Order: sequence, then structure tokens, then C-alpha cells
Amino acid sequence: MASIFALPDVGEGLTEAEILSWHVTPGDTVTVNQIIVDIETAKAAVELPSPYAGVVSELFVEPGATVAVGTPIIAIETGAEPAGATGPAPAGAIGEEGPSGRITTLVGYGPRTATVARRPRTAAPASPPAAAAAGPGLAPLAKPPVRKLAKELGVDLRTVSGSAAGGVITREDVERAAHVVDNGGAGSAAWSGPESGLDSGRGSSAGQHRETVRGVRKATAAAVVASAFTAPHVTMFLTVDVTPMMELRARLVAQAQFRDIKLSPLAFAARAVCLASRRTPEVNASWDEATGEIVYFDYVHLGIAAATPRGLVVPKIRNADRMALRDLAVALDELAVSAREGRTAPADMLGGTITITNIGVFGIDTGTPILNPGESAILALGTIRDMPWVVDGAVVARKVCQLALSVDHRVVDGQQGSQFLAHIGTLLSDPAQAITF
Repeated sequence: MASIFALPDVGEGLTEAEILSWHVTPGDTVTVNQIIVDIETAKAAVELPSPYAGVVSELFVEPGATVAVGTPIIAIETGAEPAGATGPAPAGAIGEEGPSGRITTLVGYGPRTATVARRPRTAAPASPPAAAAAGPGLAPLAKPPVRKLAKELGVDLRTVSGSAAGGVITREDVERAAHVVDNGGAGSAAWSGPESGLDSGRGSSAGQHRETVRGVRKATAAAVVASAFTAPHVTMFLTVDVTPMMELRARLVAQAQFRDIKLSPLAFAARAVCLASRRTPEVNASWDEATGEIVYFDYVHLGIAAATPRGLVVPKIRNADRMALRDLAVALDELAVSAREGRTAPADMLGGTITITNIGVFGIDTGTPILNPGESAILALGTIRDMPWVVDGAVVARKVCQLALSVDHRVVDGQQGSQFLAHIGTLLSDPAQAITF
């Protein structure tokens, strides 16, 4: 019996995903919960396990394709029921045809269809030849980092011969293919730099590089456009002497409780945001257009904007206001590692109440950040520089940082935004003030 597994909604109401890479090929034997495919949603990269044990008979979707939730992606030959079934599989079980001829997914039903058209099954060799490129209908064998490199270099993996055992494509294979492209050989179009002699100022298509917008970049574009043209933004700026904060940081990292903890200025800013929001609850609120209400939150789910190879993501630290400085530092480090490795779950990027974007890590002093949809405030933390500063009438060198706060003017008035930003400045310029908040 062929069981059809359709692309599931991973539980966050997403409508589509890109197939990044297959871990299996037709003819492979799979077990229940074995990872069979990597997908990329608008929120994160996700590994999908097999709900069946059996033999892969067909892959319906090529890597790189974006498909809707409910689309059949793989067929597995099995005579057994789905994992966990104790009797005949009920209508609506994962991958089985449910009522009215639907193919069901992990969450809800997929598209209505009576049959699934499949190519005749062909036996796959137990070990593909090491020097053969992927043929029609077969996914190129390459790990996600290698696929990412190929995408960056403009190399079509289907044209690359894998040199590793089993025909797996390596980084060296991709780099060799990219070198051939750059020197006029066969392959996918690669970016041409100024040395190519192309006149980029005259709109010549030969000097262009195009990339399909999908995944995180597509979701980010839609979100910032919606935010910029829905919420009336107001941005305020404050320059702060953070020398006392940096001195406190130096003392804390020498203590046993902070040993092996990455205590960054961002942790102090996160703590300051949580404390200051207690005095200005409007910044930790949301405008509900449907009901004409302002929703105030009794908790802080702090979003941290993170630049990753996949684009900008904003994972959340849940209940950040209940965390001490050390706990925030640990949470920030774990969040950063997960984001860089593409392991941030879609659920971890939903439900934020206020956000910090740390542009200082790029050496930038300030900017005008755009609100995350549904939030009323976002703080941009600039780089910390040695600058001349007047202290007790004398000009001395101090550690100085610029802050920029954007607010939704429907929720936050100028007075409230200014008060919030001033409170953050106070906490960063004199951390001892935290005991009075």
C-alpha cells in the first residue's frame, strides 16, 4: 500500500514552505520518525519526520520548490498503519485518504483529490555512482550548508557530480562548479562583478543577478510593509554615557556566577527594557484594529532581532521580565546560537510584545527601526564608542551609546515614549538605579 505524506502545517497557520533538501531517495527504507526532508517556512527551517515505516517509492517535489500546505510530497510503500495505530487507520490519519477523497496532513486536511498521479516506481541503486550528477526526478545529494553555498554561488546542484561516497556533493564540488561558471563554462548563471566589463548602469540583463524571494525574506518584506503603512511610526533618539554599565559588566564577569556566561551590553539593555516597561506599560501593548482596543500585556515576551544566513528573524524570550540579568544573558546566547544555526522553531518567533534590535554589533550608531507587526515599540541599540563627554565641567573620554526608539503613535504618545527612553537611559548610565524600579 502506498501511503502519501502531504506537506503539513507545522502548527503555526503557515500556508506554504520551500523544500530545502531530501534525506531520502526512491528505494530507501525509512523508519517511523526518521528525518526525511528539510523544509523552510516563512519562520524557520524545520526537519520533518516520516509518519510511516516502509520503502520510499516516489518524491513528488524537487528541492528548491515552494509548495502549499497539503501538497503531496512523498509516497512510502507500507502495509502497516501509521505509528501509534492499534487497529485499522481511521479516516484522517496522517498521509491517508480521508473523507471525500482528501489527503490529510499533520494538521488538518490537505487539498481535495481522489487520486494522486505518480510516475511508475523505478528501483534506485543501493549506492549511486560517486561521480554521477543527480538525474531527472532525483534530488541532488548534499547537506544543507553545501546547498546554501551553491545557492550563494549560483550553482545548480543538479548539474554537479558528487565526489564523496554515495555521490554526495561536497563544498569542493560546488566551488569547482562555480569556478567553471565564472570562467565561461557550462552551468548556472553566476554573478558577474565589475571586472566582467558589463555596463550595470544601462540596465543590461547580463549584469544582473536575480534571486526568488521566499522563506524568511518574503515574510520579512510583507511584515515591514504592513507595519510601515499601518502603524504611524515616531522615532526618538537618546545619547547615553554607559561607562558605569561597562564598569559593572567588567566586575560581574569576574564573579563566579557569571563565569562561562556571555554577558553582553545587550543583556543590560534587555533588562532595562523590561524594568522601564513597568513604568510605561503603553510600550508593552498592542493596537487591536478589529475591536478598537489597546491590549496591555502583563508579561514581556522580548523579541531580539537576529541577522542569520536565511535573513532577519526575531525570536522571543518568553517572560523576560521575570528573569534576572544572568538568566537573560544565558537566554540571549542560546537564542543567538539557535538563530545562526537555523534551529529557531516557528513558535519561538510568534507572540512578541516588544523588540530590541542590536545594530551596534555592525558598528552602527543609530537608525530608525520599523515596528514588528502587533507591537508598539522597538529599541535600536547602537555601538558603544569612546567619545569626549563632559563630566563635572571637564571633557573626558567615556563609553557612549546612542539609543533609538520607534513607537506606534496610536498607542504611545510622545510623552510616554520619551519617558520610556529616558528610563532606559537612566538604567544604562547608572545601573544602581535598577533597585528603585
